[in-house]
Amino acid sequence: MVTIKDYKKRETKTGEEFFVLILQGGVVPVKSKETNRMYFTAKTCSIASTFDEDTCQQIIGQQFPGNIVKVKTDPYEYALPESGEIITLEHRWEYQDDSLEEVPKVLTENIIEEEEVM
Repeated sequence: MVTIKDYKKRETKTGEEFFVLILQGGVVPVKSKETNRMYFTAKTCSIASTFDEDTCQQIIGQQFPGNIVKVKTDPYEYALPESGEIITLEHRWEYQDDSLEEVPKVLTENIIEEEEVM
């Protein structure tokens, strides 16, 4: 399950404004590489929406199926918000709706060639 925790206003390259939803996944235990101690965290990501600001405000707290997963990317630089330190990342966090994974498989398995239909 994921929960809508917040929303943010963004702007396209052409100057159009839109809103992204900030999603948060479930709590997961993680072991620190530095201290070797366990702690709990929850992964977050943002996803574009077609909602106006009022709708975004109204749906904060709504939960729905899916997970936030780590997706490998080409290396890119990222400034840590707390310190401004620049680090290089090779991943991003992305929402994945598990219930939709089977749709493409079902569709591809049930394709009927045009010749067979006529």
